[in-house]
Amino acid sequence: MRFIIYACPNYTVNAVKFIDVLSNMRNVRFGLISQEPLVLLSPEIKSRISGFRQIPDVFDADALTEAARALQNENGPIHRLIAAVEPIQVPLAQVRERLGVEGMNVETALNFRDKDRMKRLFREAGLPCAQAQAVTSVAEAETFAGSCGFPLVVKPPDGAGSLSTFKVNNAAELTTALAAMPGNRALLEEFITGTEHSFDTFTLGNQPLFHSISNYHPNPLEVMREPWIQWQVILPREVEGPQYDDIRDAAFKALATLGMRTGISHLEWFRRTDGSIAISEVAARPPGAQFLTLIGRACDFDAIDAWARLVVFGEFETPKRQYAVGAAYLRGQGQGRVRAVHGLDIVQREVGHLITDFKIPQIGQEAAANYEGEGYIILRHPETAVVQEALQRVVSVVRVELG
Repeated sequence: MRFIIYACPNYTVNAVKFIDVLSNMRNVRFGLISQEPLVLLSPEIKSRISGFRQIPDVFDADALTEAARALQNENGPIHRLIAAVEPIQVPLAQVRERLGVEGMNVETALNFRDKDRMKRLFREAGLPCAQAQAVTSVAEAETFAGSCGFPLVVKPPDGAGSLSTFKVNNAAELTTALAAMPGNRALLEEFITGTEHSFDTFTLGNQPLFHSISNYHPNPLEVMREPWIQWQVILPREVEGPQYDDIRDAAFKALATLGMRTGISHLEWFRRTDGSIAISEVAARPPGAQFLTLIGRACDFDAIDAWARLVVFGEFETPKRQYAVGAAYLRGQGQGRVRAVHGLDIVQREVGHLITDFKIPQIGQEAAANYEGEGYIILRHPETAVVQEALQRVVSVVRVELG
């Protein structure tokens, strides 16, 4: 029996999915470290947990180490230390090194977590990426703006999910955005005009075994600026074609440059208006926003289970892509809580046969603070064009009313 530990701050919907799958694996004893009490989990899941520690801060490497060591004393040697939340990757790597657990080390975790360090490595490797510089003062920021030009993107060097990320068009907006940054550093990037995408990869022993490409409509930064926009993500069926050769080559080189060995990575990239590509950033973790569900539906396999078997046992069976898949993220219009959801009857009547998964916003639900909104509808079909047309219909008729 292999003893594995999963660490998470809270029992989000995704975290519970991961806990459920990991704790239900054969020949595995499952340990859990969290900031929340065990009582919040279902009795079925709790019955499969061999060891648990609640700590005040899972991002504190010392507290994580103490909790992991205690679980190790109770359950035997730790086979894997796993987490899916991006900010925990570096402290978890520190725990691995302290306790001698196999997995991503600190230097590699920093390559993925520190976006300024990442961009430097990309430039040294000759990889296409946005112009970028980490700054610690307004003066440094103004110097970079003078050489790069406006507009610029301002974000934390260790940010994720477009949080605290701003597009600035002039010096005044730049100063305001810098003041909103957590900590005393900010990452400035050129604002790229073009389309945004992701490149999600399952890697085993330094070898990419499977990848999926997603197209964003529009890019998340624009969605965050405009509350009325319903974000769409499409996974085209035709990802093996020559039109993606350039990003395929660059993505695999980027993963090798950063030191990806085994696991899932989520790479975001742009296709500029002139046709060239630029890598934005890469995360060494499972993607959020239901992407694993999308990938699983495209290939008719359980992507979460595949990730679990990959990181725990080093096993992966490459699936065959059979469908195009898309998601429409339902964002509330107005402010406050969900008052009503309009247009669902039309969606059910017109494209209901394409729907595989959904989360309908509930009356009284608080408005979300991100581009994923209050719910989603996932559709699939063998033809990409059919999915694209259906998604457009969904976002044109469904309206989530807040008040």
